[in-house]
Amino acid sequence: MPKKSYQIQGRTVEIPCVVRDAAAGTAMFLVSASEAASLVPDAFELIEPEPGLTQMSLLAVDYRDNDLGDYNEVGIVFFVKPCGASADKTGTFIYQLPVNQSFTSEAGCTIWGFPKSVQEIDIDYTAHTATCRLVMDGQHVLTLSLPRGGTGESADSESTGYTLINGVPHSNSFTRGGTGEETTLGGDGVTVELGTHPIAETLRRLGLPTDALLSNWCEHMRGSFGPSIPL
Repeated sequence: MPKKSYQIQGRTVEIPCVVRDAAAGTAMFLVSASEAASLVPDAFELIEPEPGLTQMSLLAVDYRDNDLGDYNEVGIVFFVKPCGASADKTGTFIYQLPVNQSFTSEAGCTIWGFPKSVQEIDIDYTAHTATCRLVMDGQHVLTLSLPRGGTGESADSESTGYTLINGVPHSNSFTRGGTGEETTLGGDGVTVELGTHPIAETLRRLGLPTDALLSNWCEHMRGSFGPSIPL
């Protein structure tokens, strides 16, 4: 794709933005669609695999080698499509995407419209688990523990994300692959502890804590972020 560049905090960021190595974990849950609808802009509609329920993913990412730096990230993500679009336009909408570095926060907000903010994020490892603790504005939001490990490998594949930039809906593409990967069906090894921050209360209204549908761990994720394109 043609390269486009941005100036962020005196540094040049070129698109596509490349992730060379990251550890990434995901847990997926079925939650209340009516509660989730209030968190998604009117330009998009939730995907409901069961009436009244929608899928939500909690993400924890430890970026080790990335054009935007070395940082930690937490994501609260829903599956949506543009209003009136066909099912093949299904993608993701990120409700919250806190990070622990200011450069990636500004770049993510400016280039893609990601809802990034600078917060406290700690990711700790044992041989078989990864535990991510998120504190926002001095209050505990959540602690997510995931099973870690695996010997699988995933080929690069492309997915679509949706954002708002200055109120205008945009789509953006992300290519992802990796090694040291494993997907676990069900909630074995997944725990979610919620704190006192208002976003923790939002997660409670959605239905957490509850058993996960599945979890995924990738020890060495790679990928790239493409440009944001107005819909």
